[in-house]
Order: sequence, then C-alpha cells, then structure tokens
Amino acid sequence: MPTMKSVLTRAENEIEVVEVERPVAGPRDAVGRVRACGICGTDTFFVHMGGTPYSADGSVVPLPLGHEPAGEVVEVVEVGAEVSDLKVGDRVVVNPQGAPSGIIGCGGELGGMNEYLLIEDAELGRSVAVFPDSLPFDVAALNEPMAVARHCVNRSGAGPRDKVVVFGAGPIGLGATIWLKLRGVEHVVVADVLPERLRLALAVGADAVIDSATEDITARLVELHGPGANALGQTRAGTDIYIDAAGVPAVFHTAVDSAKWKAKLVMVAVQKPSDTIDLGGMLRSELTLIASQGYPTEIFEVTAEIAEHQERFARLISHRVPFSEVARAFELALTPGAAEKVVVTFDGRE
Repeated sequence: MPTMKSVLTRAENEIEVVEVERPVAGPRDAVGRVRACGICGTDTFFVHMGGTPYSADGSVVPLPLGHEPAGEVVEVVEVGAEVSDLKVGDRVVVNPQGAPSGIIGCGGELGGMNEYLLIEDAELGRSVAVFPDSLPFDVAALNEPMAVARHCVNRSGAGPRDKVVVFGAGPIGLGATIWLKLRGVEHVVVADVLPERLRLALAVGADAVIDSATEDITARLVELHGPGANALGQTRAGTDIYIDAAGVPAVFHTAVDSAKWKAKLVMVAVQKPSDTIDLGGMLRSELTLIASQGYPTEIFEVTAEIAEHQERFARLISHRVPFSEVARAFELALTPGAAEKVVVTFDGRE
C-alpha cells in the first residue's frame, strides 16, 4: 500500500512526522496532493497540549495537524465515480468543517499537513473550491483564515462611512483590515504593540496605526476619528466599530472605556481568561458585543477575491518553509514574536 508523510502532535510542544497509508477515494471522494499548508494558532494550541483534550474521557489524544491546505486533485482513478464537478489537475482549497469524519486538523480523523488529503464527499462549493492557476499555492493556503476574517467583518456590519479600529495585527486582524478596505470602509486604524506589525498594517491598507505599547489609544482614536459621546454625554472616541483580533483583556477594557453611544465590539480572537467586565461602562455606551466564530458561509466566498488581490494577501506570509523542515516551521510558529504567518510548502515548490 502506498504511504505518505503526515504531521501529528506528540508530547507537549512536539510534533512527529510519521508514515501513514496514502488515502484512497471512495465513489463520492477525491484525493488532493497538498502543495501548501498554513500553521494556525489552533495548531500551536494542540501542539502545546500534545493533542486534543476533547476526548470522551478527558484524556489528551494525539491528532493529525493542519486545517489550511491548498493543493491539486491527482490521478484519474482517485476522482470518485460519483464526483462530476472536479477533474485531475484542479487546484483546490477545502472546507475543513465540511468533512463528515470531523473538522480537518482540529480533532477530526484527517489533517492537512500531509502529502495527500482525502476530500470526503467532494462537492464543489460545499466541501471544496477550485482556484485559478494564477494564484500561488502558498497564498491560496490563506483561504481558511481569511474566511475567518471575512466572517468577522460581515458580523460587524461595517459600511463605507464607518470608522473602525482593529486590535491585533496578526493574520486575522490584518485580514480583517484588508476586507474592510475592499468593502470601502472610510477609515481603518490598526493597533498593536509590535512596530513591524504596524508597518505591515499600513502596507496592506490601514489608514493609520497606533502603537498600543507607547500611545494613549483613546486619545489617538479621538484624534483620528473625532470626538464622540456616550449616553451620559461623556467624551468618547468617534469610533463606530472595535474589532478584537488580539484576545487579551486589555482590548476589551480599552473598547469599553473608549466607546461612544451605539458603538460595536466584535470579538474574533480566541479569548483569554478575563478580569471583571465593566458592565456599567457597556451600559453607558449601549455597546453592542458581537461574537464571531468560524465561517458559516464565507469559506469559499473569499476564494476569488484572494486570487484577485493576491499581492496584498501575500504580504501576510512571513515565512515559507519546505515540508522537509516542518519541525522548524512549527518551532517558528511556537516561538512568540519569531514569525507572523508560516506556510509549509511541499516538494520545494510555491
């Protein structure tokens, strides 16, 4: 039986590259050859744990990693007999949440950090999408995280005349910034503590940045977005929408302290344990709190636009690492401040 290499969690903070059987398509499946796969914060969470803690008995179970793959359909015999809308050579991204065996790379049976991936129940527009040859595989691998960012922007309801601040200039925060500007939003500010991230935010289209390590965020927002007021008439920033792509308590507190009447706060980052929430501050501003999780409809809505604006999205990738050095790729991703977006490439190609 042909085999392939697959990346699994091992002990805490370790990965293991193992040989496993190469998948074989059933009548409703396809097999894709993975050409690039991004590393996400969720991957690093599982690596830190040594696996997934979501087993029935509460034990940590090793799992295959990777939920941001891009690749190509291979070999005629591996396109299932009931699959009519895919052909060999199609360049594809998958919906990790569309696999019946469980979420790919997030506790399911399958992982995308493999040489090959079984695309279960391969159906165009539901479990898989085709992207054009003009889009490099490494940029196509951003499809899943950019769908997360797009859902956040959709949840915000941001319109052209809104003034928005994005906290956190990682891939999701910068992705949200790109989508906001492509949506025609008037003014987008990005706040972060790392100067190099702020420079990148300007490069992908942010109108202004705030170094939250050294600057008074509320004062800067008043300067950039004008003054506003809460329900009691107290001076606040004129910012309409706050997006938390950082997931630290300080962001929530800053938003509550700065929010004008009827402002909105959208949470897309995984939240860390927080201090007491200032419910009184929320009340005085009638601050609307909106949670954003995953991509109910956005997973393939973003594909064509990523291809159209690929130069802008490509800037989000800080490191491209060959699969032969996948341990180094995870070391970079696990080291705070060492990398932004790491994409693993296969066979030394794009």
